[in-house]
Amino acid sequence: MILPGATVRVKNPADTYYRYEGLVQRVSDGKVAVLFEGGNWDKLITFRLSELEPVDTTAGRKAGKK
Repeated sequence: MILPGATVRVKNPADTYYRYEGLVQRVSDGKVAVLFEGGNWDKLITFRLSELEPVDTTAGRKAGKK
């Protein structure tokens, strides 16, 4: 499920932002505003819900490690 605050990845290979990951800022009428942050730039882009996939931010972490 994609909700504000979730990390998502662009899955549309025809899009300039293909495979970029960002934070969902808002969801409205099947469109999602995603914030991309990269070094010295920030960009807020709107995508259709079907162009995004949620990212598992817990993958790669070992249990019990802080």
